[in-house]
Amino acid sequence: MESIIQASNLVSIVTQLLTEFASYGRTPEGGVTRLAYTEVEKLAQDRLRELCMAAGLQVRVDAAGNLIARRSGTQDQAPAVAFGSHLDSVVQAGAFDGVLGVVAGLAVIHRLNERGIRTRHPLELIAFTGEESARFGVATVGSKAMVGTLNSKSLLQLHDADGVTLPQALATRGLAVDKLVDAKRDKGDLKAFIEMHIEQGPVLAAQGYQVGLVTAIAAPTRWQVEVEGQPGHSGTTRMPFRKDALTAAAEIVLAVERMARNATDAADVGTVGVLRVLPGSANTIPGRVEMVVEFRSGDARRKQELSEAFLQQVAVIRGQRGVAVRTRLLADESPVQLDPDILTVTTKLSRKRGISFLKMPSGAGHDSMNMARLCPTGMIFVPSQDGVSHQPQEYTKTQDIAVGVDLLYETVVQLAGRD
Repeated sequence: MESIIQASNLVSIVTQLLTEFASYGRTPEGGVTRLAYTEVEKLAQDRLRELCMAAGLQVRVDAAGNLIARRSGTQDQAPAVAFGSHLDSVVQAGAFDGVLGVVAGLAVIHRLNERGIRTRHPLELIAFTGEESARFGVATVGSKAMVGTLNSKSLLQLHDADGVTLPQALATRGLAVDKLVDAKRDKGDLKAFIEMHIEQGPVLAAQGYQVGLVTAIAAPTRWQVEVEGQPGHSGTTRMPFRKDALTAAAEIVLAVERMARNATDAADVGTVGVLRVLPGSANTIPGRVEMVVEFRSGDARRKQELSEAFLQQVAVIRGQRGVAVRTRLLADESPVQLDPDILTVTTKLSRKRGISFLKMPSGAGHDSMNMARLCPTGMIFVPSQDGVSHQPQEYTKTQDIAVGVDLLYETVVQLAGRD
């Protein structure tokens, strides 16, 4: 710990901390499993608390289990400039998702301490809990609680793969479902929130950009689709007489891909991630297929246009194939636009520092999409090698971390002001 506290190089601090935090939940396969509200997540949070206190921060854990570490400002009653990310992970994760934003924030604090810089606005490093849905099927629990959009009643029956309910898991941390509302912050508490995160996709690395400046966080529209054909013997039913549900479904899959590829914005995507074929016999023509279709976009209008075009294509395929197709809307979430003024700040700083950047939406959800309801919010992406994430092979190059942390530092100082 001493060498980390006294390190003068931000990247040295970050890389050391990434290695250390990867030990909390390290699996034999080389990945990290640090699920929300588990003992291993608490160990990581306790270690973060130690490091924050050693850096002179005032630390508390709120009613949802989020760790909040505060550095006083010269105008300490002013709203704080906050930054951070999450500590929990998916199963067999890598060492960068979420944690990078937390330890980068701690590195920013160290640089301020070393240089003796006091900011006018206080600073808050926030390590959210429950960002991933891997354990209980619900995501961004901690930030939703902080913003006040969490439906506590909907959490009562949630349980993990071992049958542990969310209320039981909370109790092991001294928390309670009916107290989660106490984590809610007032809108005047924070001046801004900045989250540094790995891209989790291939765009920045493939196109050679050093950072991504996030304009919006995309949201999904999901459709359940049931294709009903006519099962039959694969050897005796000749081709002209078939009503094959799978071939019709295959055309729907290809239509989804085609529409997304031809979308007006290259960041708009379409996916069929669930496909169940019935009866599932090698010598039986598929009579029924169940599937889930998803479209994501950072723009609500474009996402709506994709859904409308999809439904039109389904109608065409249904008529051509002579099958029945039923569609049901499962989810239609709204994209979140991030703060344009913060985007202006990060853009100007990037240009001033000679940092190559791409303004881009995030295809994945983050705590920032909730924090944007509470205060002006921005995100900084750093490249993910080969676009890999949520796997042990997840990796961001040291030089890319250096650029991202420097930009985070400059952004925090500019937003918080210095005396």
